[in-house]
Formats: sequence, structure tokens, C-alpha cells
Amino acid sequence: MDYGKHQVPARYEAGEGCLTTSIRIPVRIVVLVVVLPVRMVQDALVVAGRAVERSLLRPLGRGLSWLSGTLVVAPAGWLYESVLTPLGHALRWLAAAVFVWPWAALWRYVLVPGVRYGLAVPVVWLYGAVLTPLGHGLRWVYRELLVPAGRGIRTAVGRVLTAAFVRPVTGLWRYVLVPLALAAAWLADHLVVRPLGWLYREVLTPFGHGVARLLDRLARGIAAVGAGLWAAVGWLVATLVVAPLRSLYRRVLAPVGREIAAAFGVAWRVAGYISRAVGRAVVRLAWNLVGAPVAWGYRTVCTPVGHFLRDRIWAAARRGAVEAGRAARSALRSARETVRRARHDAWRALVGGAPQPEPREPKGPLARSLGSTTTVPSAAPEPEISPPGVKNAERG
Repeated sequence: MDYGKHQVPARYEAGEGCLTTSIRIPVRIVVLVVVLPVRMVQDALVVAGRAVERSLLRPLGRGLSWLSGTLVVAPAGWLYESVLTPLGHALRWLAAAVFVWPWAALWRYVLVPGVRYGLAVPVVWLYGAVLTPLGHGLRWVYRELLVPAGRGIRTAVGRVLTAAFVRPVTGLWRYVLVPLALAAAWLADHLVVRPLGWLYREVLTPFGHGVARLLDRLARGIAAVGAGLWAAVGWLVATLVVAPLRSLYRRVLAPVGREIAAAFGVAWRVAGYISRAVGRAVVRLAWNLVGAPVAWGYRTVCTPVGHFLRDRIWAAARRGAVEAGRAARSALRSARETVRRARHDAWRALVGGAPQPEPREPKGPLARSLGSTTTVPSAAPEPEISPPGVKNAERG
């Protein structure tokens, strides 16, 4: 069934004989036997991992999160807000009072006035009243006296040096050294350069050309021999090594590899089907042996017992606890009121005090109301519907 459903594509089937098809099924069976335990172990591990994650890791993570929030985050937040923040504000104020404010006052009220009136103002006065006029005078002396004197001295010294050194050296170079150098160059050209040029042009150049042609022909011959040998070696390697290996790869290794890969794929899918079927069977067996009896016991035994305990015992105990709490709160309220009155009476008995005024009766209407039958003495009866703007009659 799986062979017809998960067979290799048609491009792999083309050109295959009955031998390949007959070998394929045993190979896939053997691979299925090898792969099936691995797939079942993998599926079991996946299911176990999911169960552990849902039943253990998630509640453990929530518990650790709540525990860390209760034991670490909340105390740390309270410590930061209630202790560290006021302490930081106090330390900042103390540091500013100890390190910043004194130095700022020293800079503002001591150093700045001292430097300004003790150094800057005298230096500005000295520059404007003493150094500036002195600089102007020195500049006039330099421009009007020293510059003309320097120019005259430079002219005289230049003329003396020219007459003593420049003209003799120029005459020696022009009338002695230049003619000697020209004569030496003419002799070197006729005795050395021209013979060497003729020797290079007439002897060495033809000899070098002949040697180069000979070496070129020798290199071509060696290259031709090497090319022939390389071609022969290449043909031998291609014929004796490459062609057999290519045929082996195309005819044997590639089909075997494809078949093994296809067999592993088919075996993995079939193992998955088998593993899921085994898993369903194990789940069904576990449900019939354990889950169904436990569910039946929970529905038929635990649920009625729990409802009985909740309705008859727990509800009565809770109501009794509520009534007891109310009675205890009422007793405590009465005790607090009694103690408060006793303390007030004792304090008034010890230190004295003005008597408490009697509570006045609420002041009723001056006249009979709609629902009242009592009439106030010395008051005129009030009509059933008073006109707007009319006040009640006052007592006489």
C-alpha cells in the first residue's frame, strides 16, 4: 500500500529493470525495521516533553514568578521607594551642602573678585597706560632709525662680499672649469662611448639575437613534447580511471543512494503511521484501564461526596464562622465603647470639665404642618398652602 503511494518519482523510474524493482521492496522493509524504533522513541520523547512542559514546567514557572515577585520584587520596590529614595535625596542634599555649595561660594565671592580686582584690573591698566606707549615708541625707533641703518649696512656688506668672493669664483668657473669639462667630455665620447656603442651594435646585438632564437626554438620543442606527454597522460587517466568511476557512479552509486534515500523517507513516514497507531492504542488502553474507572469514580463517588461536604458541612461551618465573627466584632465594639466612656469619665473626674449640654429637642415648625395635629401656642395657624413670600408667624 505504501509502496504504491510513496514510490520514487518517474524520472528515477525511467530505464530501471525488474532487478531494481525487485530489490527495492526488501531494502525498504529492512530500512523500516531499522527506522521504526527510532521514530517511536522520538514520538514518545516528544509526547513526554509536551506533557512535562504542560504539567510541570508551566506551573513551576508561574510559581517561581509569583514567588520572585512576592519575595524579591515587592520588597525591593518597597525598599527602593521607602528607604533608598529618601536616603538618596538626603545624601544628595548632604553632598551638595558639603562639596558643592562651599566651593561655589568660594568661587563666586572669593576667587572671582580677587582675580578680577587683584589681577585683571592692574594688568589692563599696565597694558593701557605703560606697555602701549612704550610699544609705540619702540616701533617708531625701529621704523625710523633701525630699518634705514640696516638697509645701508646690508648694501655695503653685499658689495664687499661680491667683490671678494663671487666675482673670483665666477671667473674660475667660466674660464677654467667649463673648458676643462668640455675637453674631457669630447675625449670620453671619442675614446669610450663610440667604441662601446659600435661593439654593442655590431657584435653583442647579433649574438644575443641568435642565442634568443636558439632558446626560443628549444623551448617550443620542449613545450610540444610536454603537450604530447600531457595529452597522453590525460587520455590514459580519462580512459582508465575517470570513465570507470563515472560509470560506477552513474550505474551503481547514484541509484543505490537514491534508493536508500527514498527507502529512508518511506520508512520514516510508515514508521510515523505505525507510531501514531501504537500511541492511539496505548492511549485507548490507558483510558479503558485507568481513565474510565477514575472518571466513573469521580462522577459517581467523589462528586456527590464533595457536594455533600460543601453543602452540609462546609456551608454550615462557614455560616457559623461568619456569625461568630460578627458576634466577636460586636463584642469588641461594645468593649471599645465601654472603655472609651470609662476613660472619659475618669479623666473628667480627675481634671474636671464643663458639663455636657443637654441635647436640645429638634425645633419643629412654627405652625401646624399638613400631617401634624399639634398647634404651637401663641402662633397663628398656617394655611394648608402658603402663598409664596409669606413667612411663618413668630412667637409672642
